[in-house]
Amino acid sequence: MAKYKDYDYSQMVMLPVSLEEQLMPGTLEFAIHTLVERRMDLSCFDEKYQNDETGRLAYDPKILLKIVLLAYSRGLISSRKIERACRENVTFMALSCSQCPDHSTIAAFVSSMRDEILPLFRDVLLVCEEMDLLGGTLFALDGLRLPSNASKQWSGKRSELQRKKERLEARVRELLSEHTEEDKGDEESSKQGGPDRQRQIERLQKKADRIERWLGENEAKLGAKGREITSNITDNESAKMKAGRGYVQGYNGQAFVDSKHQVIIHGEAFGNSQDYEHVPPMLDGAKRTMQAIGQGRDYFVGSVLTADTNYHSGTNIRKCEQEGLDAYIPDRFFRRRDPAYEPQKRYWLKRKNRFGLDSFSYDKEADRYICPAGKYLKLKVRRVQNTGNLYRQYAADETDCRGCNLRNRCLRAKGGKRRSLNVPTGAEGINFSKQMVAKIDSERGRKIYPRRLALVEPIFANIKTHKRLDRFTLRGKAKVNVQWLLYCMVHNMEKILNYGFA
Repeated sequence: MAKYKDYDYSQMVMLPVSLEEQLMPGTLEFAIHTLVERRMDLSCFDEKYQNDETGRLAYDPKILLKIVLLAYSRGLISSRKIERACRENVTFMALSCSQCPDHSTIAAFVSSMRDEILPLFRDVLLVCEEMDLLGGTLFALDGLRLPSNASKQWSGKRSELQRKKERLEARVRELLSEHTEEDKGDEESSKQGGPDRQRQIERLQKKADRIERWLGENEAKLGAKGREITSNITDNESAKMKAGRGYVQGYNGQAFVDSKHQVIIHGEAFGNSQDYEHVPPMLDGAKRTMQAIGQGRDYFVGSVLTADTNYHSGTNIRKCEQEGLDAYIPDRFFRRRDPAYEPQKRYWLKRKNRFGLDSFSYDKEADRYICPAGKYLKLKVRRVQNTGNLYRQYAADETDCRGCNLRNRCLRAKGGKRRSLNVPTGAEGINFSKQMVAKIDSERGRKIYPRRLALVEPIFANIKTHKRLDRFTLRGKAKVNVQWLLYCMVHNMEKILNYGFA
């Protein structure tokens, strides 16, 4: 007969654990512990507490910051999971000195760091500067689009949200009518559908009331050109943006990166997926950060900045020129001009004999264009400016394009409503876009720009894959920005650890 060792769950076990010995040099938890204790000034949190004479003792902000940073480094975003780790994981126990703040305390701490997060981020960056981890010669700028704690289903323009409310109210009236008809029938059928239908009516009515309240309290959300853009009832500061796998309702986390050791010198989350205007705020923020750690106002003068095609705009290029940056921001057609991609061009999708500007004839007396189908394109805008270029824009009527047999060769987008023509008329002042195209096509530009890919993309891979930041859990730009900067801070702490911190 087999013999087994005895076991007894009622037995008592004493485990002598030294919390300090769990934080071993060479580990990230040790780096977090040392940096927070010795190099970061958390006195800015003292003003939030008024328990000098009365009130319960508060958790030390150092303890809360340590466990949040360690949790983010291990992919724990939820405050409930962080609370559980403090109860079960010996490393979290050591870092928190066996204190176990509940999830509401952790969530409130992260959400309330709007004013404190940037000085703390700069404290870590100062350590990077002292360890000579910053090169100051080549920088890269890019963004990571992530969903937030908001639903795409609650997005739309005011007119679209109004129609959604009307559909919900129509459905409520329909269900009430069905309920009334069943009440007139036999009692058995009335009992079967009654409770479920009533709950459905209440749920739909709450949704309709929520939309009505929001429409009464909020104005239309306007974009950079002054036109109405999509709003969101759950989090109106977020935006619907295209990410790696379809569209998400979220934020665009921007990172300004130094090339020497891939240290993030400035980060900010934006509720805008388009990067056409992100260089000015990011560059200004990076300048303020570097000045805060002791660098001069001309720190970026003469340095090289690389960014992808989404940043190619007159606003961004002009800002780089004003700040003395040697920027390399390609237009969206730069690969077609690159000789290195010549063998691959046969695999690229080609347009199916699209009608270009030369396919339209111009009626000079009436100042209009005539399309290949014989329809007229009338002048819509006399001056359209784009990256320094000036255009006259002509547009056709939607009714003419709707039933046209040539629309597949004429309209660029599948769901396009009408054809428009941008006829160039010259340039206003300096044509920044044309100058940038010449820089990118130069021999120096072909060498510098490819370095961007190996510089900034691994950072986002580290944050999104290894640290599992696949979404922002907070609402509002200020709170989301705190969470983004905390992840940027963890990334920089890893750089400090990997390059000789002890």
